[in-house]
Amino acid sequence: MKLANLSLAAIMIGGLVSSSFAADTLEDAFKNGKVNGELKAWYLSQDFETTATYRGKGAIGIPIIGVNLNYVTDSFNGFRLGLSTQTSANPGISEDAKNSAVYQKEEYVGGTVLSEAYLAYKLSNTELKVGRQYIATPLVSGSGTRFTRESFQGATLVNTDIPQTTIWAAWIDKFQGRTSAVEGYAPGDPGSFENRAVFIGSGGGLPTSTATAFNDAYSVFVTNNSINNLTLKAQYVMANDVWRSAASNGDIGMYYTEANYVIPMSGFKLGFDGLFRGSYVSSATKGFEDLNIEGTYTGVRASISELAGFGFSAAAGTTSSETVVIGIGNGPTTYTTIIMAGSTPLIVGNTDSYLFQATYDFSKIGLTGLTSLFQYGIIKQDQYTTGNLVQGANDHNQFACALTYAVPAVKGLTTYLEYMTDTTEYKHPTTSTLNTEKENGSLWFRAGYKF
Repeated sequence: MKLANLSLAAIMIGGLVSSSFAADTLEDAFKNGKVNGELKAWYLSQDFETTATYRGKGAIGIPIIGVNLNYVTDSFNGFRLGLSTQTSANPGISEDAKNSAVYQKEEYVGGTVLSEAYLAYKLSNTELKVGRQYIATPLVSGSGTRFTRESFQGATLVNTDIPQTTIWAAWIDKFQGRTSAVEGYAPGDPGSFENRAVFIGSGGGLPTSTATAFNDAYSVFVTNNSINNLTLKAQYVMANDVWRSAASNGDIGMYYTEANYVIPMSGFKLGFDGLFRGSYVSSATKGFEDLNIEGTYTGVRASISELAGFGFSAAAGTTSSETVVIGIGNGPTTYTTIIMAGSTPLIVGNTDSYLFQATYDFSKIGLTGLTSLFQYGIIKQDQYTTGNLVQGANDHNQFACALTYAVPAVKGLTTYLEYMTDTTEYKHPTTSTLNTEKENGSLWFRAGYKF
């Protein structure tokens, strides 16, 4: 934090001598600020028929309503102030939904959280932002697929001095989960900013969907578009003093590289993508180094887009013998992540995964604003080790479809209808009588009005 304070002080001095400002006075900066937001209403239903807790109860639904508000001042001497709140409620929620571990960590949330409260300063091609803020990068990303978006506290720096290159650097020390249960507290409240975060794929003694304590994290992310039709990306993160127990903690390093190549054709585009990411343990105390999280994930994808409104893609991914930590927050994904589902099953050790996708834009036949998506995913996960435990094999067959309608008559209003099924066959590592098969289905309706 000392480094962030010194940097902020330096650019404040630079701001005093700057000669180009958007607002003449501080009062004008606040008066000319912009307000936007979104009114949201969701209803989610999940079939827990195959789980012991809710066997025989069938689908359990959860309603959610809320509003997001964002305010950013006009620039004054290069400075801007940004504030964002998220408010939500679950009117008429059932006791079954309240007691669902899934909903407790995803959608059971009532109250208001100040998710953004930052001071930003821009000088030429560099901008520094200090405070609470939304972050969406390959390795550091808050989940935006659930009702309450996750956020971080720290400092971020963006520079574009190098032609066709963006450099992003960050220091973070706190994380706001999407619900209080994600952070390990009693369910039903919004997440708060704590020195704990979700490390996707950690396992082996670290929870995969509940935040674990850490000290801070540093990251650098570089994007380059200097070669025509080719985008290159690379990111590195070091999370310090990640907690496993009172006597065991360590640093987790995460790295990511990706290349995206697009070939414009007559009437459509071809896309070819490659992804490689991994994680390792550094400076660990005894008991932390055996987490078995020093793995890698390799993914490839080919796609056709803008073909008379159609789009098609096929992706494949594979992990090494150890599990991969793919990032901080619930946002990081892979090429083979299906909608409405997390990436955790795809990044454990000894896993091969595949995802086939088709999309269609109905505006090509006169239905403006209507789009569709279909996905089919396959996950083949052999036995793997977490800590000192041998985990059984899991095979998943997943299907998802979605319709999105941006209502032309009401600008800003968008509705979503999404459905997913996941059939899982589990094979116990030693006892065949403990093998199980289950199928869970989810149906989501979401409506949002942005203003």
